[in-house]
Amino acid sequence: MEVGICNLTVVPCRETPNDRAEMVTQLLFGDCFEVLEIQEKWVRIKTTYDDYEAWICRKQYQPISIDEFDALTSEKTQVAGTGLSVVESFSGQQILPQGATLPHFAKGKLRIEKKEYIFKGNTATQNKKNLVDYALSFLNTPYLWGGKTIFGIDCSGFTQVVYKMCGIQLPRDAYQQAKLGEVVSFVSSAEAGDLAFFDNEEGRITHVGILLGDGTIIHASGKVRIDPIDHQGIFNRELNKYTHNLRVVKGTI
Repeated sequence: MEVGICNLTVVPCRETPNDRAEMVTQLLFGDCFEVLEIQEKWVRIKTTYDDYEAWICRKQYQPISIDEFDALTSEKTQVAGTGLSVVESFSGQQILPQGATLPHFAKGKLRIEKKEYIFKGNTATQNKKNLVDYALSFLNTPYLWGGKTIFGIDCSGFTQVVYKMCGIQLPRDAYQQAKLGEVVSFVSSAEAGDLAFFDNEEGRITHVGILLGDGTIIHASGKVRIDPIDHQGIFNRELNKYTHNLRVVKGTI
């Protein structure tokens, strides 16, 4: 079995092995994965964090040993905090987005096998009480299908990364996230940090956001924004209409 780690700031993961193919998600620095298939330019991977399968460029990852893979995937890893962080190594500087994993982090340094990095930034305090603050740190981030960073993010990438920064693991897509947690009967009974899910006309869950506990929700729609929410769904004041139909609220994830 071949395994690898993302050693770049962010790497696009595509649906098919083609530069023009849809980007379905992204790898952030420190993300580990199994290699399922190798082609001349592309590799098909399965991410360790959320079991997502996609294609990445063969030039955009670092192969690692099974021992290193086992060590990284079994340890409790630290995560980059709000804003942008920087790591320095003998090969220069790299920017890390919030939510990036910091392998073997200790005393201001991190390491991938024998390569050591000096970390300059802040780390996430992995506690659910920080959910709202971490969610607000993404405010006005532009929407990007498949995105997971403050340079572009989609609705479920947003919720996944925010929860990751709090030490809570979520799957990648909204319909998968909706299978977790306990149902909250009324929006008015929900707590800040609970997840609200929305469906389309066919009844398929296609959107998710984080409730702020005051009759509003923060979610990625055009950009990461705050809108009013009630039992019907999300109301966009700018458009003067409901834009998302509420399906279910889930708490205690």
